[in-house]
Amino acid sequence: MTKQFVCAVDVGTGSARAGILDSSGTLRGRAERPIAMNQPKPDHAEHDSLDIWSAVCAAVRAAREKAGVAAEDVVGISFDATCSLVVRDRQGGQLSVSVSGDGRWDTIVWLDHRAIAEADECTASGHAVLDYIGGVMSPEMATPKLMWLKRNLPKSWNEAGYLFDLTDFLTWQATGSLARSQCTLTAKWTYLAHEETGWRRDFFELVGLADLFEHGNLPERASPVGADIGPLTAQAASDLGLSEKCRVGAGVIDAYAGALGVLGGFAGDEQDIGRHLALIAGTSSCVMAMSPDPQPFAGVWGPYYGAALPRLWLSEGGQSATGALLDHIIRWHGAGGEPDAAMHAKIARRVAELRAAEGENLAARLHVLPDFHGNRSPLADPHAVGVVSGLTLDSSFDSLCKLYWRTAVGIALGVRHVLEALNENGYLIDTLHVTGGHTKNPLLMELYADATGCTVIEPLADEAVLLGTGMVAATAAGLFPDLNAACVAMQQGGRKRASNPKSAGRFDRDYRIFLEMHRQRQMLDAIR
Repeated sequence: MTKQFVCAVDVGTGSARAGILDSSGTLRGRAERPIAMNQPKPDHAEHDSLDIWSAVCAAVRAAREKAGVAAEDVVGISFDATCSLVVRDRQGGQLSVSVSGDGRWDTIVWLDHRAIAEADECTASGHAVLDYIGGVMSPEMATPKLMWLKRNLPKSWNEAGYLFDLTDFLTWQATGSLARSQCTLTAKWTYLAHEETGWRRDFFELVGLADLFEHGNLPERASPVGADIGPLTAQAASDLGLSEKCRVGAGVIDAYAGALGVLGGFAGDEQDIGRHLALIAGTSSCVMAMSPDPQPFAGVWGPYYGAALPRLWLSEGGQSATGALLDHIIRWHGAGGEPDAAMHAKIARRVAELRAAEGENLAARLHVLPDFHGNRSPLADPHAVGVVSGLTLDSSFDSLCKLYWRTAVGIALGVRHVLEALNENGYLIDTLHVTGGHTKNPLLMELYADATGCTVIEPLADEAVLLGTGMVAATAAGLFPDLNAACVAMQQGGRKRASNPKSAGRFDRDYRIFLEMHRQRQMLDAIR
């Protein structure tokens, strides 16, 4: 019997990755290709969707070659991607979303904050859809971006015939199907998957988007995650180096793929899954918790029905800049430079030496509030700014290391802040499952356990995001009866790290200061 494999594609902020996995979840081959980003103004960030597709195809071909797997043995493919907005004209061609007018840039990147005023308007509307996004609209969601596009680039809006979340653009490119994922529409497009009529058209009328459905080609019903939405077209199969028999699954936003990759093993245990939190940590960080009942509260996105696993409600929190913030600290400091992997490793080694020499209270008067790109959770304040307290005239490399260390502490305390909000509103989380680039940072992995008091699980799978998307692809290909079964069968387990009880008092103090800094920042902002 021919061995059957699946292909998982993950499109992040700076690259497209592809993996070939077998039905046990083992990654057989992986490849990565860069994607371009245009930043014509502050808070503007744009992709070229054709460049993304080209990178995806190159990565898939390279991954299959590394895996040594025949094209016809790859029976399923699925995509995850950032929650970026792709705009196409009525013929399916590219339409500019850029103030430069260049038609190549047809995608507004997830981290783009050009639509912050429109997000505020959505929040001020008080509409019932806000009850399922934590009460506050984020500029990272689709609706504000669409409002900005209509107001500022009316020509592009008038010519638009297709509006996609990036994951759904990729499945459209692969199959020609206009199906949209329940994950993307529920998490970013105010679609209410738990209701018989998912779209609240009166909300779009209220915010000036009554004509959205004329321009978006949006379906009335979303497709559940892992639904088989058809085979690859002849063109897509040729582009990807796969077979036309390969089935395509309704995909997920990248962080949700990570949640499946690390929490999928609990898919059959709907009552216990609420003790576990997925922390998908890279450029930014997302935290995801699931439960059989909705847990709505302000400052955390959701609850979203069926956005990852069927029948479960998902609450999503996060930090808008984490890995990006540590990169920024390195660039910002006079003793810094290029924040590549070697520089991060050099700093981590020196921090370890300084802690050994100076003790665990290293730079104890230096405090960092990490909201340099707003506070996604639990304050849901995109206007929030970062704060650093305790600076001196020291500009040495050691002073950079101390600032980096205390920034990492601030990032970990931000996770504690989100955790506290979740646990005050119905969850009982005591275990963090961490995946993404932060697993390569020893300081952050130590701090996630010690600053939160939780047990931390680092997945044995090198690529938990690709694993989660592979689970989706395997479901679409019919290798398992449903997504829950695929998740349980393909999960890879993880390594445990217990928190150090001796450090609890130190981080309790830091956390009190962290909360006080939030309060004082708000007081300063209130002075007129």
